Amino acid sequence: MELDSTDKKILSILMKNGKSTYAEVAKAVHVSGGTVHGRMKKMEEMGVVKGSNLIIDHTKLGYDISAFLGIYLNKSSLYVEVSEELKQIPEIVAAHYTTGNYSIFAKIICRDTMHLRQVLHDKIQKIQGIQRTETFISLEESINRPLNIDT
Repeated sequence: MELDSTDKKILSILMKNGKSTYAEVAKAVHVSGGTVHGRMKKMEEMGVVKGSNLIIDHTKLGYDISAFLGIYLNKSSLYVEVSEELKQIPEIVAAHYTTGNYSIFAKIICRDTMHLRQVLHDKIQKIQGIQRTETFISLEESINRPLNIDT
């Protein structure tokens, strides 16, 4: 199945504001609320829509450090095993298998530098297969937006 322009318009609106009701989306796209509901269900079944997320300001919850971690593996064939171990660390919020210098590039959120140090030393660097890591602390996030799929 392929997405048509109506599907893309629905997605575009919801990606910009996930709190929009199906009735509001339907009005903007000039279709019925039932049509929006049915198309969203179809896109979920297709795997295009994989859920929804609540965007939170972590600093308001006491998590002041956002960092990126370049992970070097002993062998790239260890990716699956290491990824499974990384999934068990709640401070890791994203991880990508990459080309370039690192085998894995991860995003980590911590309360402060001591918490970051503890996670790195006591959790991440003890995983079998990780050769070493490089950490980059984010000073500010200037862009965080959905992909523009408007047709």
